[in-house]
Amino acid sequence: MPPFNTAIVNGYNVLTGAKVKLGRWDDYLAMRQGILALNARHRGLLSNDLGAIGGLLFDLGSGRYPAPPREDELGTRAAWEADLARVREEGARAAKALAEARESDHTHTEVQGWLRDLGLSLGYDVWVAANDRSRPLGGGKLGDGCLAALPGFDTGAGADAVRLIDVLWLDKDSNRIVAACEVEHTTSIYSGIVRMLDLALGSEVHALEGMFLVAPDGREGEVREQLARPAFSRVADLKVRYLPYGELKANRETIARFGHGMKPIQAISRSLV
Repeated sequence: MPPFNTAIVNGYNVLTGAKVKLGRWDDYLAMRQGILALNARHRGLLSNDLGAIGGLLFDLGSGRYPAPPREDELGTRAAWEADLARVREEGARAAKALAEARESDHTHTEVQGWLRDLGLSLGYDVWVAANDRSRPLGGGKLGDGCLAALPGFDTGAGADAVRLIDVLWLDKDSNRIVAACEVEHTTSIYSGIVRMLDLALGSEVHALEGMFLVAPDGREGEVREQLARPAFSRVADLKVRYLPYGELKANRETIARFGHGMKPIQAISRSLV
């Protein structure tokens, strides 16, 4: 039994030239017979359970694809085929963009997880960005095992920006922030740098031992180029360093097992001055 909704009815009408009306039982039965006949005629392209033709009618009725010309519409097939090719190309681009966005998000979260686990292994309290804490990771959430509140940054100028830094490591005894990490997978580095500037130049004094831009290995040249801009002249004074994904991935387990303090992280990162 095929569904009887607006998109299905519109799709059937545009495909066959019928004038089925939604909500009429006799119209539904007539449409059903027509759908069965269409499905039988094109069984090699469709399915036995009407799922494929139901999806086709829905896509046609919702405007996702143009309907093929009927036999009484001579001279329109070439235009229809060109239109269909254009729609398919647009759909492929949209699907690729969505897949890339999902992969980007996954990788960003995964790297945050590496930094979270490494900070905990080194004996620090860890803060994960307030808007990322609930992201799923490894059967749990990214914020698992991390601070529920960031000491000293409940309110005040720059507090909201600091709370959005991807990963912070804090000394357990003093609650002072020791390291700040911004993961820049594909996005501009501007927002991450500004958040770290809010932290370093804010009213709260912290014993910052490291500020890191964590990014794919191939982005180092881009990062250096952007940091050379006059707007970021203070960044050189703050000794922000570049930590490539490759170095972090290759060394994080060894550092977690044998490392102590910030020295191992400084060793695998690179100066941006």
